[in-house]
Amino acid sequence: MFNPGLKRVAVLACALASAPLAAFAADTASGALIGADGASKGTVQVTAAPGGVLVRIQTTGLAPGWHGVHFHEKGNCATPKFTSAGAHVHAVTPVVHGLLNANANDAGDLPNIHVGPDGSATVELYSTLVSLTPAGSHPPLLDTDGAALVIHAHPDDYQTQPIGGAGDRVACAVLHPQS
Repeated sequence: MFNPGLKRVAVLACALASAPLAAFAADTASGALIGADGASKGTVQVTAAPGGVLVRIQTTGLAPGWHGVHFHEKGNCATPKFTSAGAHVHAVTPVVHGLLNANANDAGDLPNIHVGPDGSATVELYSTLVSLTPAGSHPPLLDTDGAALVIHAHPDDYQTQPIGGAGDRVACAVLHPQS
């Protein structure tokens, strides 16, 4: 036998279950990766997480092998060299680079990604060095001048100054808040 009260409980439960999804979307930024030639190279999604951010990168058309990845301080990916993205995100100067450097303070550092023989990669990374918005306790990505995620031509050695020997910037994505 059907109970009308049970239907109201089920609708309320569904509404409550979907509430975190709305909050999730508001705490997410994304961007389209472009190459030095302006061609599409994939997508980036950054989601606020407790104590940092979760980063999802999907690439196409990149050279196979390991590539350094960093958050850069300006939301500007002017081709061909992406120097308009500025330096790595940081809170103090001088900036000391390197996930393996005991004196590091470079908040833009991320682990390397590996691109397969077909030029594609899908990875998820977690960073405790930045926050998505200024409400966080780390340097924010979505501040007044925004931020970009940059993929470099070579792997980051996590120690060499200023960018770990990662070389040229080969792909860049301006991060935009999702609503």
